[in-house]
Amino acid sequence: MSAPLLEVRGLVKHFERRSGGTFGLGRKVVRAVDGVNLTIAEGETLGLVGESGCGKSTLARTILFLETPTDGEIYFQGELLTAKRVRELRRQAQIVFQDPYLSLPPRMKVGDIIGDPLRIHGIAQGRALTGRVEQLLVDVGLKPNLARKYPGELSGGQRQRVGIARALTVQPALIIADEAVSSLDVSVQAQILNLLKDLQEKHRLAYLFVSHNLGVVKYMAHRIAVMYMGQIVELTTTTELHRQPLNPYTRALLAAIPTIKRGSERPVQLQGEPPDPGNPPSGCKFHPRCPMAQAICKEESPPLNEWQPNHFAACHFALEEYSEMNT
Repeated sequence: MSAPLLEVRGLVKHFERRSGGTFGLGRKVVRAVDGVNLTIAEGETLGLVGESGCGKSTLARTILFLETPTDGEIYFQGELLTAKRVRELRRQAQIVFQDPYLSLPPRMKVGDIIGDPLRIHGIAQGRALTGRVEQLLVDVGLKPNLARKYPGELSGGQRQRVGIARALTVQPALIIADEAVSSLDVSVQAQILNLLKDLQEKHRLAYLFVSHNLGVVKYMAHRIAVMYMGQIVELTTTTELHRQPLNPYTRALLAAIPTIKRGSERPVQLQGEPPDPGNPPSGCKFHPRCPMAQAICKEESPPLNEWQPNHFAACHFALEEYSEMNT
């Protein structure tokens, strides 16, 4: 069996923040990413979901060394990545950011924005670069003459297509889409999602698709990792996650998906706000919000166990709670 395209082992990213009021006399450690393990195969889409502030974007940025890992290992194409190999990584992994209005330099023309990676990596110049830029614009559904325009002359959907074209310039094997459609209108979202699927099929791309929207992730992803307070609490195929969610947090996220069907509500509802990441609760981090929590949940943090084939969940009572839910 071939090695996964991307493998993350025990990845940790902690930040220090000041505490103690105005003068900040003390410091707290924020465990933004706290021991994450995951893999992505060539041509696969792994969805990463969770509430805002759970660590999704930090995990994505740390994988690309936009944030320096505190601990853990990242393997790409079977080889260990280090800070010294970041330039090599930039040729193989790219990111599409959330806000197309902020992620493109406003004073650069579209052609220069897309062409910059080609120049930086010495891939093309002159007429070859111009031709490559125009082809990339066509590939993402834009007209070649947009290369002469500035981002301010484009719509939000057009800007995000430019961001995708920029990510494709170096022919990466992996693209991280960090909330790439969340700031767009619903109709434009659908167009961008379909574009990403078409590009994946054409170029055999792998995606780490980061989103708080489980409905969108269901459409895009082959597998889904659910994140809560810096940790993966459930990981399985998209079909299995929607058929039989094992973690109460996952069920609460699924219950929040709007539906027009009566009687389809799930019994687990998500209450309250996530705890302070600088002062997390003991045991299972979800237990203060979990209606199924028991004494052990306050004392012991559940590991991410394989409860069923290829279905992992961090919960002391995963299968038992699911059985109760259906009785």
